[in-house]
Amino acid sequence: MADATPDNNPTPNPPNPYARLEKWIWILIYGGLFAVILGIAVGRTDAATGWTMAVPGAVATVVGIVLIYVRSRLGGKK
Repeated sequence: MADATPDNNPTPNPPNPYARLEKWIWILIYGGLFAVILGIAVGRTDAATGWTMAVPGAVATVVGIVLIYVRSRLGGKK
């Protein structure tokens, strides 16, 4: 028999439109911090290589932090 009443399953939450941005924020922050730490460790034996690793890592970390600010200003569903 066909039931005319709608099923009682709750509707699933809509997907977060900023999920990709949030994922990249944390990838940039953690990856950048890892590169900075690795650059500092390598810099003890070879200064040029250490700086080559640490500076892009610091830039990536700063970009991730700036994206947190940008995400906070976008509004919408959080």
